[in-house]
Amino acid sequence: MSISTQTKLTLAEFLSSPLANENYEYFDGKLIEKMSSKFSHSRVTGQLFILLENWNQGKGEVGIEWGVCLKRKGKDWCPIPDLLYISYEKLGEIELEDDACPIPPELVIEIISPDQSFSNLSEKAEAYLKAGVNRVWLIDTQAKKITIFYPDSPPQTKQGEDGLADNLLPDLNLTPQQIFQKARLI
Repeated sequence: MSISTQTKLTLAEFLSSPLANENYEYFDGKLIEKMSSKFSHSRVTGQLFILLENWNQGKGEVGIEWGVCLKRKGKDWCPIPDLLYISYEKLGEIELEDDACPIPPELVIEIISPDQSFSNLSEKAEAYLKAGVNRVWLIDTQAKKITIFYPDSPPQTKQGEDGLADNLLPDLNLTPQQIFQKARLI
């Protein structure tokens, strides 16, 4: 099936098209191309996936660039976060298939790319929270900082040895420094 990125699609059409397997996010019938990762972005993604998987130990699913079906401003939205975590407890009886995550995850992680701004990703983080995501981490590989967005309190920026501990992610003991060191960025 040949589809133009200018053609307006329903979410179901998008999810069943070959474009859903490429680097496109979906919002209100439109496709937004997601840029390819650069070196530092890729290093942090890979190392953070390993760290989260080591912590996870069967608690849920950690996904890299796994689309998620949400609503934004009342319209269908299927963003592709750099990483996400969803617990089996939250998934309940939902059986996962090779498709977008069907419900909002506990954690979404976005890593700022050179072509993105903190301001734009902050807006996206707020949209994730309004759509039911519990936490959003924005990772700035240049400044070596992680800003955590919460649904019920102001964002907090962590750096160096600041802990990323969170009741939502029990026993996850990480610091920004550990993440950036594992990624060989410091």
